[in-house]
Amino acid sequence: MLGLYLSIPFCRSKCTYCNFASGVFPAAHHQRYVARLEEDLSLIRARAHKWGAVLPPAADSIYFGGGTPSLLAPALFRSLFASLRREFAVLPTAEITVECAPGQLDPAVLDMLVECGVNRISFGVQSFIDSEAQSIGRLHNRATALADIRRVRDAGIADISVDLIAGLPGQSMRSWFESLGVLADSGVDHASLYMLEVDEDSRLGREILLGGKRYGASDVPSGDEIADLYETAVERLARAGLDRYEISNFARPGFESRHNLKYWTREPYLGFGADAHSFDGGRRWSNVESASEYADGARISEQSPADPIGERFFLGLR
Repeated sequence: MLGLYLSIPFCRSKCTYCNFASGVFPAAHHQRYVARLEEDLSLIRARAHKWGAVLPPAADSIYFGGGTPSLLAPALFRSLFASLRREFAVLPTAEITVECAPGQLDPAVLDMLVECGVNRISFGVQSFIDSEAQSIGRLHNRATALADIRRVRDAGIADISVDLIAGLPGQSMRSWFESLGVLADSGVDHASLYMLEVDEDSRLGREILLGGKRYGASDVPSGDEIADLYETAVERLARAGLDRYEISNFARPGFESRHNLKYWTREPYLGFGADAHSFDGGRRWSNVESASEYADGARISEQSPADPIGERFFLGLR
């Protein structure tokens, strides 16, 4: 079966740790970007045929990643869902995930997501410690995050995932253990835990590499400390019934992300939008990173044959 990924790279603000191809754009840009997405959806089979790619006819997973996809207006979301179902046979049992930021899920958007068949929400919480969330530019606190988890569950979406990051400025073993405890007590069935990435593509990463102090760079735990945080998380979440099934992902039995598993098991998936990646089983390609360039018509930036043996080794290790 085929997985579909749609990149919605729009944010209300840019977090200091973020190294994704996302940013703050005016609402007028959203419509132009969605129009480009829908054009690509309508042309993908003709393009695939031209490249010699073979695409399965049916999709069993759809993932809206970001950025913050829930910032899109309901009308744009409805239009995207209509385009998806027009171009692909979306199975009735398909896993349909939308990434959301706590405090940025409008009631009208939540109603529309339920109406369109979304059955999984992934919340980018990053930390349940208010001071840590504030230090990296998140716009929510613990109470908001927990309230949104309840709202989504009350709306009928039971499959909920929460993201946390190990290695945030000022984070300690004590505060990390508290965050893990709040996550476990929330009753969510899936968690993604990431270790802070330090590179030049984020403000915090650049500051750390320069040895500076802005954005709390001097308060970031050491590599060894971050490794200890991760190992603690594996043990703590296992006790809460969330077992690790991939390096960064933990779930109760039956709640593993079907879409994410496609990446590690080399199943075919198509990516639409800025910096989205695709794999047809034999070759890989990616789109341009810039949302503006993508909306202006630029699409594929790279295409290459896959290395099946090498990929089986390094993806299998995850």
